[in-house]
Amino acid sequence: MASVTIEVKFYQTSWRQLERRTIAGKEVLVRAQVRCTGTPVKSEDEHTLDVVFIAPDSPVPAPSFNADERKAAMYLPISDLMAFVDTLRNEKPIYAFLDDARPDLISVLTNKEPVGENE
Repeated sequence: MASVTIEVKFYQTSWRQLERRTIAGKEVLVRAQVRCTGTPVKSEDEHTLDVVFIAPDSPVPAPSFNADERKAAMYLPISDLMAFVDTLRNEKPIYAFLDDARPDLISVLTNKEPVGENE
């Protein structure tokens, strides 16, 4: 069982017309994916978090993290894509919390900031 917090250093956005992808036995309707990569503090081991944005009528798979492969995935509705990318563009630093024992806790987060920062 492992959990790790990485600082996201890079991201890549891929749009799909409508990709049908089988995940945990479910046919998921993928519209976009944002691949976030980074490393934990004091480590050079690159980790990847794929944030997969799905069509409104798609089943939602459970998030996952394979600690041995250093790869995680979480699933959000396509309507959240622009807000997610906006956060990646405008906030720094950005972190991803990955946990194979509690994949439901996989998350992307910012640092604590003062109220009214006006970014």
